[in-house]
Amino acid sequence: MTIAKKHSVLSILLILGLPLFAVIHLFAGQIDVSFNDVINGLFNYNENIVNQLIIREIRFPRMLIAIIAGASLSVAGLLMQTLFNNPLAGPYVLGINSGSSLFVALSIMTGIPFFTSELGLISNALIGAFIFGLIILFFSRMVKTQVSLLLVGLMLGSFISAFVSLLQSVSNAQELKIFTLWALGSLQKVSFEQLPIIIAVALIGILSVFLIVKPLNILVLGETEAKLLGVNIRKTRLIIIAITAILTGLVTAFCGPIAFVGLAVPNLVRILFKTQNHSLLVFASLLFGGMFILICDIIIQFLEPYFMLPINVLTSMIGAPLVIFFILKRLK
Repeated sequence: MTIAKKHSVLSILLILGLPLFAVIHLFAGQIDVSFNDVINGLFNYNENIVNQLIIREIRFPRMLIAIIAGASLSVAGLLMQTLFNNPLAGPYVLGINSGSSLFVALSIMTGIPFFTSELGLISNALIGAFIFGLIILFFSRMVKTQVSLLLVGLMLGSFISAFVSLLQSVSNAQELKIFTLWALGSLQKVSFEQLPIIIAVALIGILSVFLIVKPLNILVLGETEAKLLGVNIRKTRLIIIAITAILTGLVTAFCGPIAFVGLAVPNLVRILFKTQNHSLLVFASLLFGGMFILICDIIIQFLEPYFMLPINVLTSMIGAPLVIFFILKRLK
């Protein structure tokens, strides 16, 4: 099979797989719903009919945020790996998730009305992700090896975790409960009314990536070669950090910290497609990431009668072994 044909087959499988698992996700759960319930819940809503209420207020928002979270974190991870020329880079490992989490913690535990509002929470998550993205970018110019950069990211994450623990120790019981539940990660906190702003912000971030595909393809060659080919490195770095902040901050604000998706999915996509063409990599990461979170949440719903499993726990259980596999593969 030629490379082009293989890419076509894989792309078709992803294009078909995402809506398939989205439909399965809609019908997953303990209460049975019909196709008519789904249609009426979305287009002919009657809040007095329980099944329509379940579709509109619970299952549809949960399904859509699963797709957006997986797609956004996967693309953010791909951008980080290209920017730092490091397959083990990602928003979680490099502390960008942690920065977003810190600012969300400040939002929840300050008690200031603006910060605890929806706009304040999103703003703080985006600002935190952007600031810590810039910090990692600064350290990347100082350290000489990829391992050193990863260690800096891990130490930065540990420092932020310590600061968040300090905030928790001085917060009241209600604030502590809200933050603890948020930190476990959940796809169930999004309402139908919040979807327009979530979709709008996600589209801004994702569509922006396609505008910088050419610089991303050239960055793979290295910064020196990219400069010789006319790429404005400084501008491209800032754009990548801004897009990563938008995508990571959005997901972190509404779903809490979700680990390993941004690290594992782009690497799997590269292994499957064996290409450095970022038009294809971004497209595949979007679909694969959305499908990955959908599958994880379907598993969670299947296990709900037995015990509650936070999304962050399951993605870590699946993602961590994959990361170990990538490390061992690079050492060979």
